[in-house]
Amino acid sequence: MVTRKTLGIIQTRGLGDLIIALPIAGHFYEEGYDIIWPILDQFVPSMTALAPWVKWVPVPYDAPGRYFYDVPLERLRNFRCDEIIPLYQHLSNHDFSKEKYFQYTSFDQYKYIRAGVPFLKKWDLHKYITRNPAREEALYKEVVQNPNYVAVHLQGSDHRATYDPNIIPADWQTVEITQLPGYNLQDWLLTLERAQSLILVDSVYANLVDQLNIGEDRYFIQRSHIGLTPVQGQHWTWL
Repeated sequence: MVTRKTLGIIQTRGLGDLIIALPIAGHFYEEGYDIIWPILDQFVPSMTALAPWVKWVPVPYDAPGRYFYDVPLERLRNFRCDEIIPLYQHLSNHDFSKEKYFQYTSFDQYKYIRAGVPFLKKWDLHKYITRNPAREEALYKEVVQNPNYVAVHLQGSDHRATYDPNIIPADWQTVEITQLPGYNLQDWLLTLERAQSLILVDSVYANLVDQLNIGEDRYFIQRSHIGLTPVQGQHWTWL
């Protein structure tokens, strides 16, 4: 009997970063590794439903910030991982800038270079997620009243975006993506797929849409400089 190796990943937050990096874990899972991934405890339910093949380890938030790197490293060492890969491109308490490609790539491409995984794998996300059609349909029926609608997500982790609502036809419904009780982030996928247009701030839902190639009429609201903006594989109109 062949024993699978274990790979530990250090990237505890945010949700958008977890979605960006999930195909990295999928690549190693296909190579014969079991994946152990400590993340903030509040993200565990969504990520467990989305990728149950990963062992998601809850890490509590702490103000000193040990949850970013030190606590995950301790947990992974306790699990006796064969390999541990940190995917952060920058942390104030740790110097990753000695990596020769640190200043020359976007933060998402950095993660793939650091892990030694082809960057195009980022758009293989569909291979590594589990969808729940019943939950997606239930959420769609709850929030959509008009078949002509635009799905809008404006709240990033540290930013509330705005846009000109006049770009939306007056007779369309605007469905804003928010955290609804009883639903996980991936339960919005069907609503995103059926929307006539998508207006999304740079955040987890924009990552999902781009990596899964959802929709055709996509509008992107940027919030960071080029080094912290994900590389997009699909066509977007930037607002």
